[in-house]
Amino acid sequence: MRFVITGKNIEVTPGLKQAVEEKIGKLEKYFAQDTEVHVTLSVEKDRHKIEVTIPVKGSIIRSEQVSNDMYVSIDLVEEIIERQLKKYKTKIIDREQGAASFKQEYMERDFQDEDEVKIVRSKHFSIKPMYPEDACVQMELLGHNFYVFQNAETDEVNVVYKRKGNTYGLIEPEQ
Repeated sequence: MRFVITGKNIEVTPGLKQAVEEKIGKLEKYFAQDTEVHVTLSVEKDRHKIEVTIPVKGSIIRSEQVSNDMYVSIDLVEEIIERQLKKYKTKIIDREQGAASFKQEYMERDFQDEDEVKIVRSKHFSIKPMYPEDACVQMELLGHNFYVFQNAETDEVNVVYKRKGNTYGLIEPEQ
């Protein structure tokens, strides 16, 4: 694995670099040697955050963890990614396309589905054209944290969602 480690508001010391490479390096048993791992360490007040992104063909494996200690965040993020790899193995890997990104042992090993993804309910509703701001109001009225609508300006299906700090986000399809 090749690490690309960057820091925001923090100097990536040799100790931090070593901790990242040792801890995240444990995931090497899953990935091909030339897999690139992007790690961003950042500090904001008492929040020590690590973001790990591992692009593999057809997917992105990503996790971020925050704690009051960077070394704790590093430990947490490794556990989360390993859990994701075991849980979603069959969904992450298209055996013909993504297989080159992973080691053969990982491809052949069966992991128990701890929490198998099950859709337990389906909803059908009409999508009416509206502006994103109106969709945010409708979302608030329903008490949901996201809302699917047809954008009146673009005629595309969009999603508005509630972010931390009472702000909103908009998801639009790529053109």
